[in-house]
Amino acid sequence: LRFISVSGVSPSVSLVVRPSRSQHFSSDSLSLSCEDQRNSAGWTVRRYTDRHTEECSKLSGSTCRLVSLSTSDAGVYWCQSESGEKSHRLKISVHDGDVILESSVDPVIEGHTLTLHCLHRSTNSPILRADFYKDGSLVQNQTTGEMIITTVSKSHEGFYYCKTERGQSLHSWISVREKKENHADLEQHGGE
Repeated sequence: LRFISVSGVSPSVSLVVRPSRSQHFSSDSLSLSCEDQRNSAGWTVRRYTDRHTEECSKLSGSTCRLVSLSTSDAGVYWCQSESGEKSHRLKISVHDGDVILESSVDPVIEGHTLTLHCLHRSTNSPILRADFYKDGSLVQNQTTGEMIITTVSKSHEGFYYCKTERGQSLHSWISVREKKENHADLEQHGGE
């Protein structure tokens, strides 16, 4: 497990992931963009993969486009300016298997709704029957491939995954943020 502490964060710049989820299938496409309310020029997407830091090799302006993802693309991504300012960091997982857990890449705010989907590679839509786990314990079984927590609290924070007859997803860390907490002070934790 990796624990990533965010420091020197620039709150004006956000790293935006499309599609907006932390787990992705291998061979799928993914884009990561540095979006600034003022001007994203001069910002690049950087990543930490396989024990080294590098600039995204598929960069166009402030957008990193990854076509035909492989497990080597899994890692921690962030935006960085020429002067060394950094955005928040996001953990991206790439799975060779047939099942992924769809969850937001951003922390969930206390009191808001958390929705998780168990997706299959062939359809990229929720699986009909799935079991959901938190920190290794079954929390919901035989669902329609969707799990909804209507009022999230700090107790819902943890590692989640889903399991079906067709396979099991990777684990994703779901972070819960207090309403009063400043985004720049946020700590994000990497998944497995």
